[in-house]
Amino acid sequence: MRGGGRENKMNNDINVWPSEKKLRDALDKALSIVEKNMVTFKGIFPGNGAKDNLYFHEDNTSWTAGFWPGILWLSYELTGDKKYSDCALSYVESFYERISKKRYVNHHDMGFLYSLSCVPAYTLFDSSQAKTATIMAANHLCNRYMEKGEFINAWSDINNVTAESYHYIIDCLMNIPLLYRVSEETGDMKYRKIAEKHLNTTMKTIIREDNSTYHSYLFDVKTGKPIRGITQQGFSDASTWSRGQAWGITGLALNYSYTKNLKSAQSFGRLTDYFIKNLPDDYVPYWDLTFKDGDEPRDSSAAAIVVCGILEMEKHFSDEKMRNFSSVGTKMLNSLIDNYSADVKMNSDGILLRGTGSVPHGMSVDEPVIFGDYFYLEAIARLLKKDWKMYW
Repeated sequence: MRGGGRENKMNNDINVWPSEKKLRDALDKALSIVEKNMVTFKGIFPGNGAKDNLYFHEDNTSWTAGFWPGILWLSYELTGDKKYSDCALSYVESFYERISKKRYVNHHDMGFLYSLSCVPAYTLFDSSQAKTATIMAANHLCNRYMEKGEFINAWSDINNVTAESYHYIIDCLMNIPLLYRVSEETGDMKYRKIAEKHLNTTMKTIIREDNSTYHSYLFDVKTGKPIRGITQQGFSDASTWSRGQAWGITGLALNYSYTKNLKSAQSFGRLTDYFIKNLPDDYVPYWDLTFKDGDEPRDSSAAAIVVCGILEMEKHFSDEKMRNFSSVGTKMLNSLIDNYSADVKMNSDGILLRGTGSVPHGMSVDEPVIFGDYFYLEAIARLLKKDWKMYW
């Protein structure tokens, strides 16, 4: 892929991204559900997945808690209505308390939690508490870095790492952009160095020769030597979990935006090409890319995540390969809008239908998932708001 910028193609080329009218109609549908959820989840959080289209009610305990304030921040930026920002700001204290007291943070998901809840709170509203919480979250993520193997441990107790838990997962590519941001905020390069080491380890180990990916990679706890790839979410260790491939695609795009590491761009191209080649006819993947047709559950969230990754990489490349990716990206987004978006009349807490939490664990299969809602709205924001500055 060759470098270059992208102009907003919404109105120039209907084959690239949906029209402004279509996007605004989709936004209006989404906002009607957001407003309903502001009442339903006042002071609490939607769970990471739904049952019968209704989200479970949770305190600030899940790895997905940041997506709800992220949705509120996007709603504010797309409308300018302070009811959304006021609601989002009301959650900052909860995130500050969670990281300061180290509650429910024995994992790597600091980016999912703090990039979406606290970064916009201090970049848009100068919340010092949110900025402090963000830096504490970055420090916590750095503490999970394993010198032997050069990766950030996913979710084990780092004071008691075992052979079975000495691993990382592909999702962390979405968490390490938090380290680049905090490095820029503080001037301390330790954050960036750890992020770059984890990035390089990921690119060397988790991508197969055919451009598919493992979900997780195990290392020798004594030597740090790479052992093998496995899955906790996919169909098998040899298959490709759709959302994992999506985390890789968008995570690599975000990392490239900070590092301009050409290997990140090349890896992005490899993963995106594989994802696209394994899509079904309506451009929304099944939960594992092994499946191309049949009755297996879909995962609309994976499509929404990939659309955001393509839009992010469009900022930097404009060659034929990138244009082909964008062409498929518009088909994915159009399919989500036309076939997978919920209406408030449906009695759905979710904005995006037919996501999948985890098939192996029987969690929210063929249901809305909160991260799918967020990335669907982020894709709309990236296209409608030309000056939108990403939270990642």
